[in-house]
Amino acid sequence: MTTALRARAPVSDEARAALSWTHGARFLTTASTLVQLPPPDLPEIAFVGRSNAGKSSAINALAQQRRLAFASRTPGRTQHINLFELGPREAPDARFADLPGYGYAAVERSAKLRWQAVMAEYLSQREALAGVVLLVDSRLGFTELDERLLALVAPRVVSGQVRLLVLLTKADKLNRREADAALARAQALLAGVASEAADIGVTLFSAQSRRGLDDVAEVLHGWRRK
Repeated sequence: MTTALRARAPVSDEARAALSWTHGARFLTTASTLVQLPPPDLPEIAFVGRSNAGKSSAINALAQQRRLAFASRTPGRTQHINLFELGPREAPDARFADLPGYGYAAVERSAKLRWQAVMAEYLSQREALAGVVLLVDSRLGFTELDERLLALVAPRVVSGQVRLLVLLTKADKLNRREADAALARAQALLAGVASEAADIGVTLFSAQSRRGLDDVAEVLHGWRRK
């Protein structure tokens, strides 16, 4: 079932608890292959999206930290999976997985193919994967590459094994009419992968204005129970 998240005011106790949880995110490790990742003993929430879609900014906004996720000056240069741990230090309960951005033409083709293969393996096989946050530039909508990514994770989403949340980023750059249209287009496309078991959400999001931040944090907080 596909649902659109709506901003709520004032901030609920649940959202405050969720933001406190995301604020505790800290760097754990980086890996260029799946065998370098830690054992799949905690639920992982993967952030994926085109280079320049605002992935690092979204992670930093959720964590309320300026440079937890590094935003390279050259989009597409990150070629590793970066893991961040959440929950109490003595008893962490989840991880964020920051996956390489895709679709940036200036990156060498051989490097693209290598890390795209690693991403595909992670998204289709990683046992710890509990949810995917797909970031899509709200001004562009779903590109062909975004749709390919969606098709890759769709089997696990449809089966209910993995949750999906689409963030339509940079929503502060849209007026009301444009924002409503972007949300409607995304909902229509996501209806194609909906099922009774599927847990799919979509929301307008802005790291700069904090639009959607409370709701997103609350959703991800719930995902820590795989």
